[in-house]
Amino acid sequence: MSDGGRSQARYGETFWRAHHEAWKRSDLNQREYCEAQRIPLKAFGNWRAKFKAEPQPSTRKLLYRRGGARHSLSHSLSHTPSHSLSHMTYPSSAPLPAPIVPAREGHRRRFSEADQRRILAEAASPGASVSEVARRYGIARRVLCRWRQEQASAGARFVNVEIVEASAEESIEP
Repeated sequence: MSDGGRSQARYGETFWRAHHEAWKRSDLNQREYCEAQRIPLKAFGNWRAKFKAEPQPSTRKLLYRRGGARHSLSHSLSHTPSHSLSHMTYPSSAPLPAPIVPAREGHRRRFSEADQRRILAEAASPGASVSEVARRYGIARRVLCRWRQEQASAGARFVNVEIVEASAEESIEP
């Protein structure tokens, strides 16, 4: 390959890597980003797959596991995830804060109903992002959505009603 071909290939990789980093920092999905930048979606997807296959530097990320964390909290700072969460996008490249409610080792966290209501109220406040609130408490967004559904269904309950005839004295006069 001639020197011109190598520099062109290097330029192409630099171009796509810059777009890939800009896309990761944006709040857009892949299709929206490509349409906004007027770049081919297929080519972007191919380069994204290539960059994703490269070894990534270890960064601290939250893991949402059904069985809870498998390490003690004292080791959580040195813990590296066994898989990347590249499908999750964050609005900025700033490191994530530690969750407010850490997981107990080997157990699921249990939130009281009062805590659930407080967290749901925080997520429902104007300008709040459900995903950010969930991240702050170290839970998945879908958990907040499930709590909201459970709370809504708990509000609608059936009550036994007994209908009795009112006597003339008890009737309400207009």
